[in-house]
Amino acid sequence: MEALSFDLAETTVRALNAELHDPTVKSYEVLHPDGAHAVAAGIDTGIAVEVRGHVGYYCAGMNDGGTVTVHGNAATGLAENMMSGTVRITGDASQSAGATAHGGLLVIGGSASMRCGISMKGVDIVVGGSVGPMSAFMAQAGRMVVCGDAGDGLGDSIYEARLYVRGTVGELGADCVEKEMRDEHRAELAELLAAADLPYAPDEFRRYGSARRLYHFTSDHSGSY
Repeated sequence: MEALSFDLAETTVRALNAELHDPTVKSYEVLHPDGAHAVAAGIDTGIAVEVRGHVGYYCAGMNDGGTVTVHGNAATGLAENMMSGTVRITGDASQSAGATAHGGLLVIGGSASMRCGISMKGVDIVVGGSVGPMSAFMAQAGRMVVCGDAGDGLGDSIYEARLYVRGTVGELGADCVEKEMRDEHRAELAELLAAADLPYAPDEFRRYGSARRLYHFTSDHSGSY
């Protein structure tokens, strides 16, 4: 069956999302998004959505099982609170991409701005370029792969998320440290790079994670917070 096409120059995001929440076909194409907000938000079934152009805030937010591909850039909150499924964009993402996401795979072909993966709770995020300051802030679980550089404050107050960076890293955030790269880490990194269709070798990356000094606040350590 051919994809059902929605032209946002002729219809509304509300009408598009109403169809995606109660789908009549398996594949959709969205034309002329022109920076519209909340495109393809709230999908909860295994449908595929191809968005032809740039999107605004909260594209593919709360995705649970859908496959959303954006052929362009995305504004703040891309794939925020995703539960499962896949979100890919070919361009760059603004702030807080993948924020609070519990699962699924987010692939950003270009670079991501600050706070990428903030409070991530199990999602896998692969960024083809660089990420801005305070990325993976309070990251609780999941994996983030950065093929370019990472700005200051990477992994600030991190819990158990695993971070892999191929390029340079600015000043690390509180309680984030570089860790040993073992065979199991190279194996999972190879799987993530393959899933994102990126050609890099795991040996080009370094791993970062929690030093586990901030799990329990004590007055003796108050100067570290």
